[in-house]
Amino acid sequence: MGAGKTTRVPLDLLASGLVEGRILMLEPRRLAARAAAERMASTLGEEVGQTVGYRIRGDSKVSRATRIEVVTEGILTRQLQADPDLPGIGLVIFDEFHERSLQADLGLALAWEVRGALRDDLQIVVMSATLDAAPVAALLDDAPMVTSEGRAFPVETRHLDRPKGPRDRIETVTAELVARAYGETGGGMLVFLPGEGEIRRTEAQLKGRLPGDADILPLFGAMELKAQRAAIAPSPAGRRKVVLATSIAETSNALAWALSGWLATIGAPPSEARRICRSSGTSARSGTPSFAASAATPPWPKRCSS
Repeated sequence: MGAGKTTRVPLDLLASGLVEGRILMLEPRRLAARAAAERMASTLGEEVGQTVGYRIRGDSKVSRATRIEVVTEGILTRQLQADPDLPGIGLVIFDEFHERSLQADLGLALAWEVRGALRDDLQIVVMSATLDAAPVAALLDDAPMVTSEGRAFPVETRHLDRPKGPRDRIETVTAELVARAYGETGGGMLVFLPGEGEIRRTEAQLKGRLPGDADILPLFGAMELKAQRAAIAPSPAGRRKVVLATSIAETSNALAWALSGWLATIGAPPSEARRICRSSGTSARSGTPSFAASAATPPWPKRCSS
């Protein structure tokens, strides 16, 4: 991750002249789709909706001049239902394919069927930072694989002094860990939490607990666009941003710039996610939160990856 595939590959393919028609790039989340389109448009020195645009549920910025259109995965499915031969589209890019949603898998299967039955000129690219590419390449008639190495930075993982007990609430433990990490690191912080409720309660516990230069901002899918933009915007000079986010932040490349400087990521391990107890039919969580700190050198922001 961090190799620039999301914001560089579409632009380079467009500039190469290898694609006839529009480039359609799929992102798993609305925030990621908007952020990717805005980043590419900024690279070109344009406004979103000119050469680069986006189309998501309830919002779109495209024009007749748009050559790269970033969409969420359900948009492609609806386009295939309306116009199975995808008129005017020369390339479909499936970004972050390792997330393996039903919409993405269905979209790839349908696009590949369209290529075989209706559009042998339709080009398909599958991109991921962590996917085992060989099985997907084999599925696509042994498509060639291209690897681009990102920059790796040292990561140090630290855990709480004791495991989280059965009576400890996740927001209480997380707030404790955020306060500790804030004092031990510098720059922005990204805190992963299961849902909006945990985010709001953690936010309440952190108020008055961090120094005056801290900006605590929530980030989840149901938020208004203006509030999401505030969470991923670059921090003002002299301020440190603490973003409390759901997994929506995992594919938001703009967050790296918003949290430039030292970056500490805080969150529970995968076992912290909601699980269903078969005996009771209720959800439960387990796991001990931890945080990781990482540093990099300009021009890329300092960030942590695992």
